[in-house]
Amino acid sequence: MTLEKKAAKCAEYIKKHTSALVVSHIDADGLTSAAIMGKALERAGIDYKTRFARQLDMQALTEIADRNPDLVIFTDLGSGMIETISSLKLNAVISDHHQPHGLYEHHLNPHLFGINGATEISGSGVTYLIASAIGGNADLADLAIVGAVGDLQHVKHGQLAGMNRKILEEGVRINVMHYEKDILLFGKQTRPIFKLLQYSTDPYLPGITGSEDASIEFLKRIGIRQHGEKWRRWIDLEPAEKKQIVSALFQFGLSSGMPGYKVERLVGEVYTLSREREGTEVRDASEYSTLLNATARYDHADIGLAVCMGDRDKKFDEACSLLNEHRKNLVEGLNLVKERGIIQMENLQYFDSGNKIRETIVGIVAGMSMSFVNNRNLPVIAFADSDGGVKVSSRGNQELIRKGLNLGDAINEAAKAVGGTGGGHDIAAGAFIPRESKQEFLRILDSKIGLQIK
Repeated sequence: MTLEKKAAKCAEYIKKHTSALVVSHIDADGLTSAAIMGKALERAGIDYKTRFARQLDMQALTEIADRNPDLVIFTDLGSGMIETISSLKLNAVISDHHQPHGLYEHHLNPHLFGINGATEISGSGVTYLIASAIGGNADLADLAIVGAVGDLQHVKHGQLAGMNRKILEEGVRINVMHYEKDILLFGKQTRPIFKLLQYSTDPYLPGITGSEDASIEFLKRIGIRQHGEKWRRWIDLEPAEKKQIVSALFQFGLSSGMPGYKVERLVGEVYTLSREREGTEVRDASEYSTLLNATARYDHADIGLAVCMGDRDKKFDEACSLLNEHRKNLVEGLNLVKERGIIQMENLQYFDSGNKIRETIVGIVAGMSMSFVNNRNLPVIAFADSDGGVKVSSRGNQELIRKGLNLGDAINEAAKAVGGTGGGHDIAAGAFIPRESKQEFLRILDSKIGLQIK
C-alpha cells in the first residue's frame, strides 16, 4: 500500500462520521494541519471542534477520552503515543510525520512507507493528502507548503523535495502558489530592508544582527539609500539593487569568517501564495509560518487558526502584533545564548535558559544558535522552565544525521529513563522531563548520542 492509498483509506473512515475533534500541535505546521483538516471537514458537512496541545501525554489524552468524542483526528502529533491512544480505546485517525512508536489501523505516517518525515513531507502535507482524498481540497496546497516551510523542510536541499515537491507543483498547477530563487532573509514582503539585516538569525550576521544602526550603515555603505523619509521593502527594490545587496552580504559573510555553507543560506527557493495580497505577512510562506508561530507559541493558537481559515481583519491584526513581539524575543533569546555560552559534553552541547526564554520558542532559538556554535559536530540541546518540569528541545544537522544521529530516538529513550516523555525527528526532537532530572537526562542522552554517531 502506498502513502496515498493509506490516505484514501483514512479519508473514507473519516467520512463515515458526523462529528470529530481535531487535535493538533502548537506550531505553524500544526496550525496549518488543523486548518486543512477543518476546511475539509467543513466542506464534507462534518461537524468538528479543534483543540491544540503543546505535548501529547497521558494527561492530555485522558482529558480527550473523558469527552468521549465520536472521532478524534490527530494532526501533526499522535505517532509517538499510539500505545496510550489504543489503551484509552480512542476512536482515532492519526495524521503525523514524526517518528512512529507502534502500529494503529488509521495511522498515516510517511516513515511507515520509507519516506522521511523531517525533509520530504510535513504534518500539514500528510493531512493535505487525507483532505485531497476526502475530495475537492486541492486549493489547500498553499497551507500545506506554509506548514512545510514552517517546519524548515526546505533547508536541507535549499528547496522543497519529495512529497512536498509534488504538493507544491499541484499548488502551482492550480495557481495558488508560485516559487523562485531569492534572498531568504525574513520580511521581504513587509519590512523595511534594513530590518531584514537587523533580524537576520539564520545566518547570524556578526556585528549586524540585532543592531538597527549597523544594518542601516551597511546598506548606506554599499550605496542603498532610503527614498525620502522611508526605507523601501525588498519587494520594492529594482533587480539590480537586490543583486547588489546579495553580493555585498556574500562578501561580508566570507570576510567575517563565516563558513561558506552559512553564507550560501542567504539565497534559496522562496514560496509565494498567489491568492494573498502583495506586501502582507501571508504572501510569503516563510513570513506566514512565522506569523503562525507567533500566535500558537504564545497561547493564541485560536488567532493563528482563524488566519489560516481566512480571517484578514481583527484576528489578522492581532497576529501581526504578536509577530512583532515574537521576532524581538527570538533576537533577545539568541543574545542570551551568546552571552551565557554553550556547555560542551562529549557528544552534545547544551544551554539552560531557565525562565529567560519561553519554553514554546526555546527550540527555535536552539535551531538558530546552530548558526554560530563553534562545534558543528555536536547537536544542540536546550532547556527551558515549564509548568511542572523542564522543556527540552534539540537540534542537529545533516552532517550528524549522516553519521547516524537520530535525536527522536535518543531523546525518547533518555526522557523515558527519567520519567518524562519525548520524541520527534532525527534532526530535531523535544521532551518534557522532571526538573530534578536534568543532569541525569544529559548523562543518558550524551551516552545514547555517542553510541549513534560512533
